[in-house]
Amino acid sequence: MQTIAEPRNHYGRLKLLIGGAWVDSVSQDVREAFNPAKGEVIAKVPFSVAEETDMAVESAQAAFEKWREVPILDRVKYLFKLKELVERHSEELAIINTQNHGKTIEESRGDLKRTLENIEVAIGVSYTLAKGITLDQVSPGIDVTTAKEPLGVFSIVCPFNFPLMIPFWFLPYAIVLGDTVVVKPSEITPVPMQRLGELIQAELGLPPGVFNLVHGGRDVVERLIAHRHVKGVTFVGSTPVARQVYKLAGEHGKRAISNGGAKNTVLVMPDADLDASMPNMVASFFGNAGQRCLAGANLVSVGSVHDSLLRKFTSAASALKVGYGLDTGTQMGPLVSSAAKRRVTEYVESGLDEGAKPAADGRSLKLLEYPNGFYLGPTILDQVHPDMRIAKEEIFGPVAGVVPAETLDQAIEMINNGTNFGNAACIYTSSGKSAREFKRRVDAGNIGINIGVAAPSAYLPFGGRRDSFYGVLHAQIDSVDFFTDKKVTISKW
Repeated sequence: MQTIAEPRNHYGRLKLLIGGAWVDSVSQDVREAFNPAKGEVIAKVPFSVAEETDMAVESAQAAFEKWREVPILDRVKYLFKLKELVERHSEELAIINTQNHGKTIEESRGDLKRTLENIEVAIGVSYTLAKGITLDQVSPGIDVTTAKEPLGVFSIVCPFNFPLMIPFWFLPYAIVLGDTVVVKPSEITPVPMQRLGELIQAELGLPPGVFNLVHGGRDVVERLIAHRHVKGVTFVGSTPVARQVYKLAGEHGKRAISNGGAKNTVLVMPDADLDASMPNMVASFFGNAGQRCLAGANLVSVGSVHDSLLRKFTSAASALKVGYGLDTGTQMGPLVSSAAKRRVTEYVESGLDEGAKPAADGRSLKLLEYPNGFYLGPTILDQVHPDMRIAKEEIFGPVAGVVPAETLDQAIEMINNGTNFGNAACIYTSSGKSAREFKRRVDAGNIGINIGVAAPSAYLPFGGRRDSFYGVLHAQIDSVDFFTDKKVTISKW
């Protein structure tokens, strides 16, 4: 077994980036960030005090007054440099991503590709969608123009599961459109964004204050939202926090893109090609150790497909190699923290108590090479009923609940009314009629047909409905309108 070399095994006490300078926080509230594969501390994370958070916002506000005046074709040059920088350091960043999160190196490399994709689309935005519209002679002697103008300072609050990819759903768009940002990485996985911040500061040459970075938890997020200079916030995380972020933003008159949790269904029809679909289906549930908002959670078997589906799904999942994501051949990594492992384990036990039958039980997994890691093997619970807790609540781990359904109508009813989530839903079928019916009737923002992870590319919005999303404009391409406001000018000459 070969292991990819780690750049460092400890990243020290992290710093804050405020006004173009790295500063040591004065905070006495310092938490630990882990390498979950080894159960070892890899960084100390100071939670920014109120004055430091304010300083970051104020430096961003001061920078905005000059940054908005930089011609957009000059601003876009920074994105070309950012793209080149991320490409050049992509492997290093992927390794650090795996170190701090636990996902496999191939998954981290995929994250970096998506990161680059959003930079590329943001570059295109500067030449196309950011243009204004002119309508001349709408009435005798009257012309009308519209322009998208930047608004000011935005805060970007990052989740733990995609430390680099998800911030870039927003960051390059904000910068190229003339706004400035304060980024708050997840306190659980802050190291990848910290390292990229170091590279941006050292090599990109952005004016001081355009890009700022602070660390912390709820107090920091609430202070960012409440600050008078912050125009809006983007958030990705659990539904209770997403709901609170959206509420607080509304109370302070701020814009918000607030993505919450999910309970995604993967529905399998009797006419599905199980052999062709199985690798993709298994990856939906157990990729990223189930820690993504597009992961499969409920595996709904329709009609006669149940037994063959369960057999093949269990066989494929049980064959996955679980281990350190930097070891060659690893197909699934650990959970992100010991707390996450406890939480997921409790859900498994709850499901068994409610009557579900274990087809694969990952709780018994032990890795001799990494005895302190936060590992849980692929877990499959059969005979799950829609009213069970594990069928309705987000687990966010490598757990699949197999839910039998008699018909497609019954399955769609379970998806739409069994939970309050609406992030994604997928169907495997050979029937165009079934696929069309599913697509039209399911109340979810991202639909997969013979695809287990319905992840939109950067030039599309990242959909979400019900308790999976709070707001109007979505991540990625929709953020063009989020980070700007339209100004209409009517002239008569």
